[in-house]
Amino acid sequence: MIDEQTDKPRSSFWKELPILLGVAILVAVLVRFFVLQTFFIPSQSMENTLQIDDRVLVNKLVYDFRSPHRGEVVVFKAPVEWSGREGEDFIKRVIGVGGDHVVCCDENDHLVINGQPLVEPYIFSKDGQQDRPADQEFDITVPEGRLWVMGDHRSASGDSLEHWEQSGQDITAATIEEDEVVGRAFTIFWPVNRARWLSVPEQYDSIPNS
Repeated sequence: MIDEQTDKPRSSFWKELPILLGVAILVAVLVRFFVLQTFFIPSQSMENTLQIDDRVLVNKLVYDFRSPHRGEVVVFKAPVEWSGREGEDFIKRVIGVGGDHVVCCDENDHLVINGQPLVEPYIFSKDGQQDRPADQEFDITVPEGRLWVMGDHRSASGDSLEHWEQSGQDITAATIEEDEVVGRAFTIFWPVNRARWLSVPEQYDSIPNS
C-alpha cells in the first residue's frame, strides 16, 4: 500500500508537467509581448550611456497610461525616412515633448527648453572633450503628440536634429509620433558589470512645462 500511494503522486506530476510548462511558456510570451522586452544596442549613438552590445530591458506597458517624459530613454519604431526600412527599432533620449520650445544654444552652449537651460552631463565625452549639444543652431517647437529625440552621442546619432536638417527644417519629419514609441528603456541588465538603472537625470526637474 505504501508503494502504491507514493507512485500515484509521481505519476500525477509527470502528467501535469507538460501543462505546467505550457502555462510557463504562455506567461513568458505574454509578458514579452505586452509588458517587458529586451533590446540589443547595435550602434554608438547613445554612448556613453549605452555601449555597443549592451542589453536593455524595456517597459512596454508604461506609455499605455501616460505620455513619455523629457529625459527618458525610449525605444521607438523609426520612420522609414530615418532608417530606410519599415519597422526598425531606434533608441534615443526624449529631449522635447509636445508644445516644448527647444533652442540651441545659450551663451554657455546648453540647450534651452521653455526658457530654461539644460545641463546634460550624459553627453558623450572622450579624453575630457564633450560633444556639443548640437552641431548647429536650431529653434523649434515640438508639435503636440510628437517627440524631439536625440542620441547622447550627439556627433554620431541619426536623430531629430539630423532629420530636421535633411528635411529642410520640416518639424514633422524631424519628430516621432508618441504612438510609435515601443516603451521606456529602464535598465541595462547585460553585461553584468554595466548593469544599472536608466533613470531620468535630475537636471530635467527644473524644466518648466510649455
